[in-house]
Amino acid sequence: MSQLLVPRSDASEFRKRFRWMAFAAVLGFLAVLVRLFQLQIVRGGEYAATAHENVIRKVTLPTTRGVVRDAYGKVLASSRTSFNVHIVPGRVMPSARPKKRRGHEDPDTFPHVASVLRLNPDERAKLQARIEEACTTDEDRSPCWRPILVREDLSRDIVAELRQHPKETRGADVSTVPVRYYPGGTLGAHLLGYTREIDAELLGKHRPPGYDQLPQDEKQKLNPLSYEVGDHVGATGIERAWESYLRGQRGWEKRVVDARGRYRTGPDAERLLDAPSRQEPLPGRDLRLTVDADLTSAIEKAMRPHLAGAVVVVEVKTGRLLSLFSKPSFDPNDLSGGGGRDRVREAFSKLVTDPLRPLLDKTVSGAFQPGSTFKPFSALAALEDKIVAPEDRERCDGFLSFGRRVFHCTHVHGRVDMREAISQSCNIYFFKLAESVGMDRIARVATEFGMGQKTGIGVNPESAGRIPTRGWYALRYKGQFRIGFTLNTSIGQGATTVTPVQLALAYAAMANGGTVYTPEVVRAVETSDGAVVQDFPPRVKHKAKINPQNLARVTDALTAVVNDPKGTAYPVRDAALDVAGKTGTAQTGYVLRPGDDPKRAWYFSRDHAWFAAYAPASAPEIAVVVLVEHGGSGPTQAAPVAMQVVRDYQRLAAQRAGKAPAAHPAPKAKP
Repeated sequence: MSQLLVPRSDASEFRKRFRWMAFAAVLGFLAVLVRLFQLQIVRGGEYAATAHENVIRKVTLPTTRGVVRDAYGKVLASSRTSFNVHIVPGRVMPSARPKKRRGHEDPDTFPHVASVLRLNPDERAKLQARIEEACTTDEDRSPCWRPILVREDLSRDIVAELRQHPKETRGADVSTVPVRYYPGGTLGAHLLGYTREIDAELLGKHRPPGYDQLPQDEKQKLNPLSYEVGDHVGATGIERAWESYLRGQRGWEKRVVDARGRYRTGPDAERLLDAPSRQEPLPGRDLRLTVDADLTSAIEKAMRPHLAGAVVVVEVKTGRLLSLFSKPSFDPNDLSGGGGRDRVREAFSKLVTDPLRPLLDKTVSGAFQPGSTFKPFSALAALEDKIVAPEDRERCDGFLSFGRRVFHCTHVHGRVDMREAISQSCNIYFFKLAESVGMDRIARVATEFGMGQKTGIGVNPESAGRIPTRGWYALRYKGQFRIGFTLNTSIGQGATTVTPVQLALAYAAMANGGTVYTPEVVRAVETSDGAVVQDFPPRVKHKAKINPQNLARVTDALTAVVNDPKGTAYPVRDAALDVAGKTGTAQTGYVLRPGDDPKRAWYFSRDHAWFAAYAPASAPEIAVVVLVEHGGSGPTQAAPVAMQVVRDYQRLAAQRAGKAPAAHPAPKAKP
């Protein structure tokens, strides 16, 4: 019995092991408690948010882009609804999924969907192959469950058919997106511009550095107007220059999704949404322009006989642009993506290969030799420094020999003074004037009237043009300056180039006494209900330092161009119109190259036709500049267009004032 009470030798060893096992269990339990504390208390909010994000998806609600109207309220650019169709491969064609993953499957709706969407056999075969490829794996997040864009900008009858038969078109979803719409089509397209779908490169320009690494809330605070791939942004014209006003602010809405990314609705889904569940989008601001759409439409009609050119109409006393017309034009509806990506690619491929350069805004981006429309500024340079008296006469025999070169005139004018030289456009008079005046004096006066520098219109990329000086030629020709450069400058040839907008503002300054304005195309920023948010008054750039008497002498000569029987524009004058202006025929310097198409060479070798004017001459209201690119003669091609523009301007003004327009008999040409 005593032996039974004696402890065994291995009992103490067992107790030691038990204590170590208990200690290990306690440590493990404590580790679990610490981990649970970390997961549920320390990082509980983070994991809860992650779980919440897996169930709740924040869907962007597109904003409505602002409306652009002309000065009288006519809509020039707005937004319309476009209907796009996406299909989910795994839902529209369950038979394409792996057999082991199918289970209970619905019948394929692809044949009916393809029929409703009017897919041709080739399109149908390509889409079916794409669906089958996407469904090679049937995991929850495989391409089998990612929507595929099939059709853009569907007609309403197709949309109605899809929505009326949801079971037969299961897997095909219709989405609505706002797209830009231009009711006037090609009318004023260069000024209005167009929108484009934003890509990765353009996206980087609109986002601050390090934007992608920021949390969503910080992104929203830093840039509430942040762009996403697929958004549309202004690409050119008003759409681009005023993007920040037009775009508006996107909204968002929270939705419940399942494991396959499908939206769930109903009371159970709504209980999972935390407040606020929706933020309404803010529409963009509307713009009211200074341009007159009816006048621009009349200009388009007047320019129909000509292949290419530009017309600018500006208010003399404000610098507000009433019309900017560039031809040939393009349809911004084709380029803004409303008809789909294929339509955009097709339109661009045609436009970029057109030799008439329809994408170039010739009113502000194109620089051309102004020809004889530049002569009034050469005359002012001579008068300002009292180098030539207005009554001094020079003899024109039709040519002038200078060194080895012969400079020609259009006619033999005999002895002419300054007024006659301007009205009859005598080159020889201005060649002789230039010898005495010099290039730098001419350049100074031209610069005073805003030429050779950007106007600050701020719409499309603007050319500064060029008003050359003696120093410019000396650098370009390495000190080999020739007097012929000065002679060419005096008649607006050689290296002298201007834009139609520059020339229009310069003639407006001559008409108003020397005030050069910064051009204005946006009159006001408005809300959607018409309330004015911001108004833009006229902006004076500077006052030209010109003697009023000298300016009066030149403007009197411009009146003679139209009204004197020997004036170059007299054959197309309208007795009912009070117009002063200057014709111009500018050589282009086109050189025929071997292999050039003779028909194309014939056109491009022709001179540019100009007419710059203001009306009424006695109390100027508007300045008009017409450029007919490769039109030939300014008096016969450009001047009639300008006369028609003035006629239409007065007709529209009379209609809006409630007065009967004055009768305008058709002008008679000289026999």
